[in-house]
Amino acid sequence: MNVLSLRRALSWKGLGLLYMLACYGFIFLPVIVLVLFSFQDGRLPVPPFHGPTLFWYGEVLANSRLVAAMGNSFLVGVGSSLLSLVLGFLAAYGLARYRFRGRSLIRGFLVLPMAVSYLIVGMGLLVMASWAHIAPSLWLVGISHVVINMPLAFALCAAQFSETQARIEMAAGDLGASLPRILLQITVPMMAPTLIAAFILCFTLSWDEFLSAFLLSRFEITLPVAIWGMLRGGLNPQTNAIGSLVFFGVVALALMAETLLFRKKKNSA
Repeated sequence: MNVLSLRRALSWKGLGLLYMLACYGFIFLPVIVLVLFSFQDGRLPVPPFHGPTLFWYGEVLANSRLVAAMGNSFLVGVGSSLLSLVLGFLAAYGLARYRFRGRSLIRGFLVLPMAVSYLIVGMGLLVMASWAHIAPSLWLVGISHVVINMPLAFALCAAQFSETQARIEMAAGDLGASLPRILLQITVPMMAPTLIAAFILCFTLSWDEFLSAFLLSRFEITLPVAIWGMLRGGLNPQTNAIGSLVFFGVVALALMAETLLFRKKKNSA
């Protein structure tokens, strides 16, 4: 390689590095500012920075409305994620193990909600609830999250079924094991990392979801709706603190899910 070619290669690498840094800066700079000014020792989360202090985190934990909203988000997230996981796993198992007419069509219908806006899902459920004289509640929010998250759980589970698993299940069936026993003692343990990762991803999406939660809740609200209510009064370090807590929690869950999926791929390689 001559000197000119080397310079060109280094120039392209430098441009690629700058482009990558610009992309990461565009994505993470607002988050860094949010977290930094959650430690602001003052009432305005704007420069110059004064601190650090944990005062606003203490204010968040002492706010009964926010704590209740956190509890509601946790209950809705866990309940909807578990139901989404069970429905998605059973649907993926049925389509992976049985051949029948309309199989591809059913698969398409199952993943279709992933292409539908959360706003449309929330409005549709709100119209149906109004028609059935059902008041907005956390139950409706949970149903909307199942509609949103079940296709994700289905897609993750469907991608992990293999012929090796099918042969093991057939062998267990030949030895007299019933279908529920095969599922609980063979299929579920073999797919445990994928199932845990799917649950975590569903919980993360449920925890962050705002549109349908705003439309379908009234007095019992989730955390994103509570944060939106606080932001209507303007920015302050308390909103930064609760936003930072949500961000760190979501990042931890996402990293856990990624670790489990990576471990699954490594073990299967």
